[in-house]
Parts: sequence; C-alpha cells; structure tokens
Amino acid sequence: MFPHSPWIYPMPRCALAALLVVQLLALAAPAAAQMQRNFPATALRGELLVVQAPEALVNGQPARLAPGVRIRDANNLLVMSASLTQQRWAVNYTRDTLGLVLDVWLLTPSEGARQPWPTTPAQAAAWAFNADSQTWSRP
Repeated sequence: MFPHSPWIYPMPRCALAALLVVQLLALAAPAAAQMQRNFPATALRGELLVVQAPEALVNGQPARLAPGVRIRDANNLLVMSASLTQQRWAVNYTRDTLGLVLDVWLLTPSEGARQPWPTTPAQAAAWAFNADSQTWSRP
C-alpha cells in the first residue's frame, strides 16, 4: 500500500462533520429563499420612517419604537433601527399594549402587492383574515 492512501490516514471526524454541515446548508438555502413569512392577524400595513430611534413616523403619524422592537428585513433577518434612519419602508407592523411599535417586517415586493391589507385597527377588526393563505377579505 501507498503511505498516503486515505485508508491508512482516515479523515478526521471533525472534517467529516464540517463537510456534512456544508452540504446540509447548501440544500437548505433554496428552501429558505422560497419561504413565505407568516404575519399575525394583528399586523397592519404602513409606511415606516425611523426619524431617530426610538422616534419614528408610521403612515406620517408620530410613533415610538418599543424598547424591544424586532425589525426583520426582506430575508427575515433582524436589523437595527438605526440602520433604517431617514429611509421610507413599506412594512407590516404590530403595536404593543401601550401603542408602541413592537414588530416590523420590511416587505418584499410580492408581500407589498398582497391586497387588501388593513392599515388601521378598525379595518382589521371588520375584515376577515385567513392565516393559511395570509390574505384579508373585506366584508
């Protein structure tokens, strides 16, 4: 046998594990690109402008970001509010019990095209939400 044969010097277990992880991530990447984000029935549609965190404008009205605000970009990754300063974003958002903006999703073009979507709590209370298809229907 040759001294450098792989049968004599087996690949370390950690290298095999790393190779397996890389292969699994390669398989998962296309699935993540096709993922549909599910928004809660309490999510409203609007335009967000972070003036200077925590101060913001939602649909042109003064709003305040909650201390634990979660802002997700189009890839569903968390972003910091300071990185969005002075930019207008089409969003879905929720408010906490004090009226502070708690959850924000920066919308993809296909998510933004989903119509109708309520922009006020009164509309959300009057309309019907289908969580499976992520669609609203007016009465």
